[in-house]
Amino acid sequence: MEIAALGGSLRPSSFAYQILNLALKKIENKDIKTDLIDLRHLHLPFCSGATNYPDYPDVALLRQRIQAAKGLLIATPEYHGSLSGVLKNAIDLLEEEHMAGKVVGLIAVTGGVHSTNALNTLRVICRQMHCWVLPEQVVIPQIEESFDEQGKLKDFHLEKRIEELATHLVQATRQLKQG
Repeated sequence: MEIAALGGSLRPSSFAYQILNLALKKIENKDIKTDLIDLRHLHLPFCSGATNYPDYPDVALLRQRIQAAKGLLIATPEYHGSLSGVLKNAIDLLEEEHMAGKVVGLIAVTGGVHSTNALNTLRVICRQMHCWVLPEQVVIPQIEESFDEQGKLKDFHLEKRIEELATHLVQATRQLKQG
């Protein structure tokens, strides 16, 4: 079984990717392959509504990697009350066939107070693409203050919630795929 993780940030020291890496470490298992899809390393166009993007081979790569996964973990910074534009664009480059039937876990990081706006929007988008979105989610407010000097989360309870989300993603994906 494969679990993919998709981050919605282009920031060099992205907190969204730090959290995704932590979550993927929590589900390391010989029976599970993980794939961190880092949009900072893909050359993607703005979505024009086209079916194919022959001048952008990374669109096909993104589609293949998403389609290969059975479960998907998505992390986004919250910008102006919603998900990041780069994440929305990447999802817009996908077709329903790439996403349908996947179990999805959601994480948001914010610079300010706790908000679920980005995750609520992602829920709608993922449901529209026929995904099964986990009822639980993780929001990390004040993200700049969440890590120590060694890059570890300061809050044990938050780390536990991330681990639980990752564990439930794996469990739900297995259950759905076994029918």
